[in-house]
Amino acid sequence: MARRKKVYEGKAKILYEGPEPGTFVQYFKDDATAFNAQKKDVIDGKGVLNNRLSEFFMKGLAQIGVPTHFIKRINMREQLIRSVEIIPLEVIVRTYAAGTLSERLGLEEGTALPRPIVEFCLKDDALGDPLVSEEHIIAFGWASQQDLDDMIALALRVNDFLSGCMMAVGIRLVDFKIEIGRVWEGEFQRLIVADEISPDSCRLWDVETGQKLDKDVFRRDLGSLTDAYTEVARRLGVMPSNVTHATKPTLIN
Repeated sequence: MARRKKVYEGKAKILYEGPEPGTFVQYFKDDATAFNAQKKDVIDGKGVLNNRLSEFFMKGLAQIGVPTHFIKRINMREQLIRSVEIIPLEVIVRTYAAGTLSERLGLEEGTALPRPIVEFCLKDDALGDPLVSEEHIIAFGWASQQDLDDMIALALRVNDFLSGCMMAVGIRLVDFKIEIGRVWEGEFQRLIVADEISPDSCRLWDVETGQKLDKDVFRRDLGSLTDAYTEVARRLGVMPSNVTHATKPTLIN
């Protein structure tokens, strides 16, 4: 079999040329990074879990009419995705105070916000992905006002869907970030959800105990990241409920 051509490698994923024009193969790595890649490790099995969880969320979004780049899962670590023009912004939706929002505004972690708040960060590792305003985005041409309106609407729909999914299994969705891309259908542009949705890109807390089930486990040295992600997958039905720490996880097809 011919070796696939690598198109891009990021901190957690690799993109290869897809089998058809306008497609990529997205490979999920086991690498974990935090604090703008100042902290790094390899977490065995993380890529497998994130691949399966992202598939679960992307399929769920498609079922409620939210367009995504996801086409199908190929194997345990790879997805076939649609090629998109990524808007160079991270779109963050916060429902509870945590992380940098708590630091910036002096809010206690876990404080419920008056309403979901949408923030934008410029995707630039060298600058530390700085927070930017809508005024910056329009002035520098990263997106138009119509793009921004559509991005906010998409992000809030994703928030509604993810919040419901998580609350149904006893998990609080604190915040999350997504990336959004442009696709062209003839002369018309459409915005769709891209990249991934997984515990790498969400803050997830157990409703009863407040236990963290996301990448903060790695950031703050709170235990096993694999165990945390496995618990999220188990609760969502992505893994069988009889998995124990002594049992090697088996993902459901």
